[in-house]
Amino acid sequence: MNATMSALAEPNRLRIVELLREGPHTVGEIAERLGLHQPQVSKHLRVLLDAGLVEVHPVANKRIYKLGTKPLRELDDWLSSFRRTWEERFDQLDDYLKKLQGKDENAEE
Repeated sequence: MNATMSALAEPNRLRIVELLREGPHTVGEIAERLGLHQPQVSKHLRVLLDAGLVEVHPVANKRIYKLGTKPLRELDDWLSSFRRTWEERFDQLDDYLKKLQGKDENAEE
């Protein structure tokens, strides 16, 4: 997962991943859509490929890149553990606030 987070920490690589969410693209399409130079995109794609975040499929003389799913699922699983903790804490806060509101209503009577 460290490779995933490290790869996504670079803004242009994150933008590439977000673009590929729409569907597969060639290096040239990615470069054009993001306003980057093709060699720069190729270097970023190499890092994303090494991290498993993208997959490449050669078609004739083109390489088509699409999102890889395993690292994103692992990241989602990791984030889910935090989500559960936050939800529990928010539920506890909600219960506490309801108790306070109940005390305020009883004090007014």
